[in-house]
Amino acid sequence: MITRRDVTVALVAVSVALGVVAVAEQPASVLQTTAFDWEALPVQRTEVGAVRQVFRGPTATLDELEMHVTTLNPGLASHEPHRHPNEEVVIVKEGTVEWFVAGTWKRVGPGSVLFAASNQPHGIRNVGTTPATYHVVNWTSLGAREKKQ
Repeated sequence: MITRRDVTVALVAVSVALGVVAVAEQPASVLQTTAFDWEALPVQRTEVGAVRQVFRGPTATLDELEMHVTTLNPGLASHEPHRHPNEEVVIVKEGTVEWFVAGTWKRVGPGSVLFAASNQPHGIRNVGTTPATYHVVNWTSLGAREKKQ
C-alpha cells in the first residue's frame, strides 16, 4: 500500500532530479566586457613551459571565444602539428618561433601574427634560446560546431 509519505518522498525526489537537470542544461553565461590583469592570471606549469588561461565561454555572437597565453621553453613545441574546425590567431609576444603552415615551417619573432584556418594543419615550436610567449585566441561559431558533429 502506498502511503502519503511515499508519495511525498517521490514528489520531492522528482522535483530535485528535475531541478538538477534544469541547472545542468543552463547555457554558460555570455562573456562581458572586462579587463584581465596579467599579474592576476594563474600560471599553470606544463611539461613544455607554462600556460595562463585568460577566458573561455560564449559571447553574443560566438558559441565559444577562448584565449590563453602559452610560454614555451627553448627547443620545445606545444604539440605536434594538428587541425581543428575552429579558427585561431596567435600573437607572438616574445621569443623566436616557427609556425607550421602549408607543409613548411616559417620563422617569426615578437609582434608576428599567425592565423590557422579551419581544418588546416598548423603548429608552433620555440626555435630560440629563450622562452617564447604567445597569445592564442580561438573562436567557435555555429558553423564550426556543426562540422565537429
